[in-house]
Amino acid sequence: MGWSSPQLLGFPTRRRPRSVARKYSLFTGILLAYVVFIYLGYDYWSDHFNPAKATAFCAAVVLIAGAVAKFTNRVLTQPLANLQEGITAVGDGRLDPIRVSRTADEFEFLGDSFNSMIEALAKSRDQIRQQHDSLEERIQERTAELEEASRKALLASKAKSEFLANMSHELRTPLTGVLGMIDVVLDSRLDADQAGQLRTARECALALLGLLNDILDLSKIEAGRMELEEIPVDLRAIVRECIEAVKPKAENKGLRMQTTVAPGLPARIAGDPMRLRQILTNLVSNAVKFTNEGFVEVRLRVDRQESGMSLTAEVLDTGTGIPADKLQSIFDEFTQADGSISRRYGGTGLGLAITRRLVKMHGGEISVSSEVGRGSTFRVTMPVKPIAEPPAPVTTPDAEERADGRETILVVEDNPVNQKVVTAILKKHGYGVVCANHGGEVIDRLEQNRVGLVLMDIQMPGVDGLEATRLIRAHHRWKNLPVVAITAHAMNGDRDMFLRNGMDGYLSKPINRPQLMAEVERCLLLSDHRQSETTVH
Repeated sequence: MGWSSPQLLGFPTRRRPRSVARKYSLFTGILLAYVVFIYLGYDYWSDHFNPAKATAFCAAVVLIAGAVAKFTNRVLTQPLANLQEGITAVGDGRLDPIRVSRTADEFEFLGDSFNSMIEALAKSRDQIRQQHDSLEERIQERTAELEEASRKALLASKAKSEFLANMSHELRTPLTGVLGMIDVVLDSRLDADQAGQLRTARECALALLGLLNDILDLSKIEAGRMELEEIPVDLRAIVRECIEAVKPKAENKGLRMQTTVAPGLPARIAGDPMRLRQILTNLVSNAVKFTNEGFVEVRLRVDRQESGMSLTAEVLDTGTGIPADKLQSIFDEFTQADGSISRRYGGTGLGLAITRRLVKMHGGEISVSSEVGRGSTFRVTMPVKPIAEPPAPVTTPDAEERADGRETILVVEDNPVNQKVVTAILKKHGYGVVCANHGGEVIDRLEQNRVGLVLMDIQMPGVDGLEATRLIRAHHRWKNLPVVAITAHAMNGDRDMFLRNGMDGYLSKPINRPQLMAEVERCLLLSDHRQSETTVH
């Protein structure tokens, strides 16, 4: 803190004032001169004027005036001058004590008081300087601590992301085998007890997968690492998939599953199919979970305004209902309507919390209305953009051959269990299957077989899926061959990375049969379309 400006202490900046002592001496001189004038004038007018006497009188007056001036200078002028010099020095930032005239009066007291004030100001300035220096040191220390904390936080965030990615991969890979083999066995001849036991095992595996997905999604959302895609989405297909996913549990409870689609719903919209499916699946599965009799219904409609188009999706049920005082808290993490819910129905309370966050990421809103004992209605409203239908693909000889069931698909997978699962699903749908155990075998398999589609694992020993895809694209024979990534890498950005590296599609493990077959059909149609364009040109 500086002291160089007089205004900081409230001292006005004016020209130097005239001395009070000088004014007092001048007044005293004038007064004595007046006395001399009166005295001598009286003598003169009364004819008693004596020059010698007048001279002596004037000399006496001069001596008296000199004595008065000296006394005034000692008693009044010098103390005031000292005070003036001290005030000026303080105004200039110099806190030096002033000289005090020991006159044993108010001026001496004022001088001592002024010196005490200067001493206090000096101590205060020193303290301020010390505090300023200390504050700068603290700021530097705190800045260093914050930089270190930020560095550690970045490292922790990176470690967390790597851990989530690795955990996702390591858990999804065996889950693919478990669910896939259960589905394969369920399609074989089983007695009622065996089929029931396998369905129970499948429900347990799906519950584990759901918990894994919820934890990973919540972590990605909180870390700000989840981004939404904008690709063509078939809303009707998503609803069908959601209904199919919960149909077994609904049938076990005797529930009716209903779907109502209002006229005018676009065939396709631009959006993130995985996240839209997740929103709807969470709401539908939640409705089935808390409904013991009656029905669960999904309603879709669109509203057109000047600002654009909005989609409203409602999920109605005739379940237990939610108390009015719990309607808002059910969207909080790890929260359910009451403590007995988790004991009776299970679950972590993450589904609705994630659903609300996903809806908000789409720029939408979610609400709920409910009545205890009569059911609930969850309503999601979000803006959507319709997209035009693509042109119908031209039928080619390869497409006709695929329709006859003679299409061959190359499965590149280092895990034998996953090979068996994907092979069983494809063969059940009439496709031929060739397998490669790692990316290094891909070119040989393509040269030995007429392949229409490659299902490519990513993380493999030796040549991984990305490198194998680059090898495929390097050959002019297979530059248009569709390649679909089937991987346990399900973190945000993985799909975009695979598409940028030359792949045409993406499926995350564990494999969902309807999604797998839908992607296979889509990519084979894409292959037909590319071949037709090549033929035309």
